[in-house]
Amino acid sequence: FLAPSARRSFSISSSPTSSTIQGNARGLYSSSTDKDEAQTSSSSEKKEPKHAPRHDVGAQAELSPEEMAIQAAFAEHQQNCPKLGFATDVRTLIQYNHGFAVISTNSKSMDGYPNGSVVAFAPDEDGNPLFVFSGMSSHTKDVLSDPRCSLTVASKQFKGAADGRVNLIGKTTLIPKEEREAAKATYLKKHPGAFWIEFGDFNLFKMEIEKVNFVGGFARAGSVSPEEYKEAKPDVISEFGIHIASHMNEDHMSSTIAMIESQVPGLNAKEAVITSVDSLGMYIKVTRSPSDTDETQQFKMRLPFPREAKDRKDVKGIIMEMTMAAAAASKTAAGEE
Repeated sequence: FLAPSARRSFSISSSPTSSTIQGNARGLYSSSTDKDEAQTSSSSEKKEPKHAPRHDVGAQAELSPEEMAIQAAFAEHQQNCPKLGFATDVRTLIQYNHGFAVISTNSKSMDGYPNGSVVAFAPDEDGNPLFVFSGMSSHTKDVLSDPRCSLTVASKQFKGAADGRVNLIGKTTLIPKEEREAAKATYLKKHPGAFWIEFGDFNLFKMEIEKVNFVGGFARAGSVSPEEYKEAKPDVISEFGIHIASHMNEDHMSSTIAMIESQVPGLNAKEAVITSVDSLGMYIKVTRSPSDTDETQQFKMRLPFPREAKDRKDVKGIIMEMTMAAAAASKTAAGEE
């Protein structure tokens, strides 16, 4: 979700079993993050990490009974939404990133200071970042002197604090001669125009990951072990999910709003922008105005699929089913009124 309005402040607990909103009701902004993101799940969802300390942003203003009911229904809906496990989320973000990130090294020229550089990378089959560095670059000199470093990778659609980012920590070293051809092929698949890979001054490096930190938005943060990260596989739908999101946002936002309303009646979204699509559902940036106030609220919501999507055709069929079901529900509701 995105930042709440100033009028209705709230508090999010770090405990997955005690997520609360201070005031009279569970806050709308707790969304899908407080309970599910930290629970241990089955093989399809890996163990979720422990969350950071709670964010306390003050007391919540009194809500009307109608708004309390909507917020309670929203919180319950979000807690029950299926979603990718943390490890899968991280591998997916790294795999489908545009291939550029910020590497932070220990400066050789300024002892004790960090050195940050934007670099190109490509993940290998285990998710380890591969680099092609020039011998003239300061970060190259840094890792040759001290291989300890970190790589901060933002999601391809990153626009602000509500969007995902990953920090990989480990050691970056030169790739052995016998592994270079395979690494070169992997790198060129991600960066086909990197002709400088053949230059004599450029060398292939690989980061061996020792720690993974992940932030998926407000109240959704933690760490994934290197073993969990390596075992996880990128979500196949997420590779082209942004194209589906763009089409829906440009041509069918009214259908997205209808799907939201069918699952959380009374939410009355004014705008619904799909930010990502995966095999289990969608994340949507929702804008609404509660019926008892003229303030504007904006937050991220999880909209689950009725079943797991296997390919692009399957996603299209599922969204059509959800759209038709939402239209039928709206017609029934209108008839009852």
